[in-house]
Amino acid sequence: MTVRGWRLALLLTIPILLGGLAGYAWMFHQEQQAPEPSPSEARPARARELEPSPATRRPARTTSDAGTPARLARMTSDAGTSARLARSRPRVVRALPSPTPRSQKLHRLGEKLGAPGHRIENPCVSRSEELCTRTALQSFFESLDGLTEGTATSPVVISAFGNSLIAGDRIVDILREDLGTAFGNGGRGVLLVDRLAPYGPRSRTGYARGGWKPRTLGELHQAELPFGITGIYHQATSTKSRSRFSLDGEPRGTVWWLDAPRAGHLSLRVDGKEVARTEPTGSGEARGTSFDIPEGARTLELVSGRGAVVQGVVLQRQRPGIVLDTLGVPSADANLFLRGDESIFRAQLAERSPRLMVFILGGNEAKRLEWGRSELHEVEQGLRDFLARTRAAAPESACLVVGPIDAVRGGKGARRLQQRPYLDEVIALERKVALAGGCAFFDSFTAMGGSGSLARFVEAGLVHSDLVHPRGQGLDLIGQLITDALLRAWVEDQHPQQAALAPATVEEVVQ
Repeated sequence: MTVRGWRLALLLTIPILLGGLAGYAWMFHQEQQAPEPSPSEARPARARELEPSPATRRPARTTSDAGTPARLARMTSDAGTSARLARSRPRVVRALPSPTPRSQKLHRLGEKLGAPGHRIENPCVSRSEELCTRTALQSFFESLDGLTEGTATSPVVISAFGNSLIAGDRIVDILREDLGTAFGNGGRGVLLVDRLAPYGPRSRTGYARGGWKPRTLGELHQAELPFGITGIYHQATSTKSRSRFSLDGEPRGTVWWLDAPRAGHLSLRVDGKEVARTEPTGSGEARGTSFDIPEGARTLELVSGRGAVVQGVVLQRQRPGIVLDTLGVPSADANLFLRGDESIFRAQLAERSPRLMVFILGGNEAKRLEWGRSELHEVEQGLRDFLARTRAAAPESACLVVGPIDAVRGGKGARRLQQRPYLDEVIALERKVALAGGCAFFDSFTAMGGSGSLARFVEAGLVHSDLVHPRGQGLDLIGQLITDALLRAWVEDQHPQQAALAPATVEEVVQ
């Protein structure tokens, strides 16, 4: 090609090159200005077709074997947050554990008796503008989340205070069993030396021999020695009084005892070998003696000198799971619990460090109001003071007040099985005090079917002849109603930073 031909070809190529560069620059600029695709747009078309819309999403139900924690379903939160924030901070969605055969049977019994159940009132106790940042039960629910996620490192303790309804470890045994199945079993917790009567279960006591005299703060005449959180103590009436406990893999134990005047010593023996010994000085102080338990040990035995005083025995595993301490005292009400020595009570409850405190009271209060032995303002102040004492000892714990069950008159004639007076007043009073004190409230009366419900229990043979205390499956059903409500509240409790459907504040609920 001649020089003239080369020059002509170059002149024709330059415009084409310049046009291509300009087009590429324009496309690059448009790409930089385009918005980032949403997570759903970025997924393949097939994934978008299978994904439900936010309005139709539902938490996946999970199943769990006995003793295995139920796992939490997870999904991203897209309400008011960017796609990137939603991807980096997933919101936990809680799901009810599958019902057990026993709970299914109790649900059918509840339908037959007209016991519909009821929601727990779980008020907002902390709010920032329109957001509820904390509900009354949230700290406990977060502990349950830790168990299900596998991040918990120690047991979650529940302290259940109550009257004769739970003193034999009934009602709360259903709560312990169901929560233990769903979140793991952490062991037994606080136990007593012996039963309070010659009958009843030993699931929460030792097997005693040689003579132990029980005293409770519910007795008509006040005992001479102080009480702790159990509201009960056992005093040895003979030399070498004994109480034996089966062991279940607990690595460590504690005995709460009183250094009472003229009290005998306690020898703590594991599989027959002494591992600790108390040496009373008569100081009158409450003490705790802790001891290690060798791996594989089978029995713990307390052998006492005459006059030794034991307030309780603590046997607990160190692995994560649910531990429920039954702290029920026959004839007790809030004012009688206040008879306990405050310093001992606070020290022992702080040692237990519960994540939830449950108060099952009200029946004895209603009877004492009817008999003229108490006034409404005394009942209210007693419950207010008892809640304050427990919350001062365990400030990190959530609290749940459970109102009294239906109560009826005995005797014969037209008044038989009629609702007792003052029951409605006690329920309203307990609700007011609970919510004002930052606690949740469960209305057992409404849950079991309201007025006339105990009469239906009587007709079904589920109440003792005193027409006061349910028995057998009657007690189990009440426990199931409480358990169902607590698990439902756990599922429904809002993420602390979600405003939609947030519970009312304490002030709004009380009004």
